[in-house]
Amino acid sequence: MLQLVDGYISYIRDVRRYSDRTVCLYSDVLRKYVERVSKGSTIFDDDALVESLNVSEIRSYEVYLMEVCNMVPRTVNLHLSALSGFCFYLVKEGRMSSNPVKLVPKPKAEKRLPSFYKKESMDEYFSRSEHYASSEEMSGFFDSPFSKSGKDAYEKLLARLIVSTLYSLGIRRSELIGLKIGNVDFGRKIVKVTGKGDKMREIPLVLSLCEEILLYLKAVEALCGGERSLKEPLFVTYKGAALYPTYVDRVIKSELGDVKGITGRKSPHVLRHSIATELLNEGTDLNSIKELLGHSSLAATQVYTHSSIARLKDIYKQAHPRAKNGGKHGD
Repeated sequence: MLQLVDGYISYIRDVRRYSDRTVCLYSDVLRKYVERVSKGSTIFDDDALVESLNVSEIRSYEVYLMEVCNMVPRTVNLHLSALSGFCFYLVKEGRMSSNPVKLVPKPKAEKRLPSFYKKESMDEYFSRSEHYASSEEMSGFFDSPFSKSGKDAYEKLLARLIVSTLYSLGIRRSELIGLKIGNVDFGRKIVKVTGKGDKMREIPLVLSLCEEILLYLKAVEALCGGERSLKEPLFVTYKGAALYPTYVDRVIKSELGDVKGITGRKSPHVLRHSIATELLNEGTDLNSIKELLGHSSLAATQVYTHSSIARLKDIYKQAHPRAKNGGKHGD
């Protein structure tokens, strides 16, 4: 990879603190762009790369992605976004005078409404799994934490707690994995969450989640043989390792797999969508939801208004005198 590209990847990883997934995506996009514009040349260097970043070349690359690579508009826009970020970096570094990507028309992508789980389905899950987070259920674990039954009890408690935390706090998968013991303030009943760009936000803890976390921490101490430091991961596997993305994804699919009313994709992010949708339906203002989710702009939060419109339509059909009878003979 060229030095300018390496410098940019280091910048978004170490300075801007982009997620590992985003860094990987942007790195792949820039590698693909370099392969395309260099045409296999062995003398293609940083100067040649900067020279290639013009409206005509970028527009040609966009057409290549759509017509040759058969990419959908959403993916093409991801490539353009990565190139735009790179060009902005080059402007900052004094290698370019302006960002040419801004002058390239983007293909229209169909807006995807966020999927979410209905409150009734989540209530069913929490009711059905409630015993896994009870002191009575965990008493056998504390008697023999290293037995087969002890392992099962621990993993069921952890699985439910992962779902509870994602749903109650509306946090991202990476934010869940990044939580430390010290991030939970039981006195104030809040959790300090580090989001994108290292931005810190505080999210209220409901009493039931506080109690589940306290029970869970007791279980971890039984496994580890004593108290852990505040800097250690809040959630760990039965073997004491920090959670990782695949583990969390697997838990969500397993826990929600046979819950009535939950179909389609089962992922941590849908749980985040679900609590945002539920809060909006209950009358929470958008700014409060924006703060909870850690969105940088209100525009990112407004996508959840789709659920309120759908709910309003249902209410309208049930209650409006002109809607109930198809608009005939109403006042």
